[in-house]
Amino acid sequence: MSDVLVTGATGTLGGALVDRLADDGWRVRAASRTPTDAPTSGDGPGDGAIEWIELDLTAGTGIEAAVADADAVVHAATAPRGDAAAVDVRGTERLLAAAESAGVGHLVYPSTVGVDAIPFSYYERKREAERAVGASPVPSTVLRATQFHAFVDEILSAVAKLPVWPLPTRLRVQPVDHREVADALVDRLTDDPRGRADTVGGPAVHTLGDLARAYREARGLRRAIVRLPVPGGVANGFRTGEATCPDRAVGTVTWESWLAERYGGSTEASTERTGAASG
Repeated sequence: MSDVLVTGATGTLGGALVDRLADDGWRVRAASRTPTDAPTSGDGPGDGAIEWIELDLTAGTGIEAAVADADAVVHAATAPRGDAAAVDVRGTERLLAAAESAGVGHLVYPSTVGVDAIPFSYYERKREAERAVGASPVPSTVLRATQFHAFVDEILSAVAKLPVWPLPTRLRVQPVDHREVADALVDRLTDDPRGRADTVGGPAVHTLGDLARAYREARGLRRAIVRLPVPGGVANGFRTGEATCPDRAVGTVTWESWLAERYGGSTEASTERTGAASG
């Protein structure tokens, strides 16, 4: 059984990673600025141990202690809001320096499809973090994935109470289940460092309008959806599919089946989650 540090362990992806790694028998150091009072041992078939620790990448506190004697790191901490540079760039650089000093054998970094093509500030910070990972002596693997179902749900939930939903309906999105991305990251962690892994995309590319209509039906809502034209390079990048990877549609959980799981009900397109995404 090996020791692995998971940063951002209380996040959507980090939480799934902690559970999966513990189930597989890893000793997990689950790190966050605000550690949870979760149990200290896993309850899955591997019954791996989980130790919750405090780590602040922005302030640079707790990093050396977190990586000490760790065999591997999955760096899932990120800051899509606020000062992304403090976490995604400077925090990543701090973590890499500590990992090098500690002799960490493999660092796996989850990133996002489109970070090198869409001029969105958060994506640009993720791309800078990718460069830092690639330039570090620490053996590493970067795995890009498309947007999570949960992220699309968050966007649509923000407009759900409005009588009319103004949305850039022509944006193209390929949502993927975050648990499948966690599966793929663990698979990469148990493999040799490879620099850049194959991307992981959801099972299908949709327009945001299609996703909104399925969401509306799943929630049992009656709302008009109105196309909101959005100019600029970011919107254009999403419209032209820069955030998708249709040739890597390896996810199995459809948007409709995720909605059925999240909000109840059933769907003709329901797909069971059958295992890890490969890549």
